[in-house]
Amino acid sequence: MCRNIHTLHNFAPPATEDEVHAAALQYVRKVAGMNKPSQANAAAFDLAVERVVAATRELLGDLVTTAPPKDREVEAEKARERSRRRFAEVG
Repeated sequence: MCRNIHTLHNFAPPATEDEVHAAALQYVRKVAGMNKPSQANAAAFDLAVERVVAATRELLGDLVTTAPPKDREVEAEKARERSRRRFAEVG
């Protein structure tokens, strides 16, 4: 899975529209194999992003959990620590 797409479900506060759009854009870029489409492909690319955004919103709205919401700062610190350990082992 693309490392730039982050989990959006079960966070306090909930995922923002910008986060949903960024994840959708990253997904479409990965599937299409391009960061920026040509003019000939721009409409199809943009439509795909819009549809993934809509599907993501629907999915996040329909998911149910009994787990308490995760704290964004705590999860970000865990990710930074994993990164520090991973890159410390390389060098």
